[in-house]
Amino acid sequence: MHNLRSIAIALIGLALFAAAAVVTVSLTLLAGAVLTTVLAARMLSLRAKPVPVRAKPQTQPMRVWNDGRGTIIDL
Repeated sequence: MHNLRSIAIALIGLALFAAAAVVTVSLTLLAGAVLTTVLAARMLSLRAKPVPVRAKPQTQPMRVWNDGRGTIIDL
């Protein structure tokens, strides 16, 4: 009787461990699928509409000179 009870408790423990493993794997796959879908949708939506470039006229001319150590560009 004692051995039968030990076997039943061991089987219940293994079943609980297997159920926990299945839940963990399924939640991991679900999170991966959601993140992949969001990433793909974001990539496709950003490609569809280009962002306009704001161009402003320069108020003063750009100055470029070389001081002997490198070229300096003053915007």
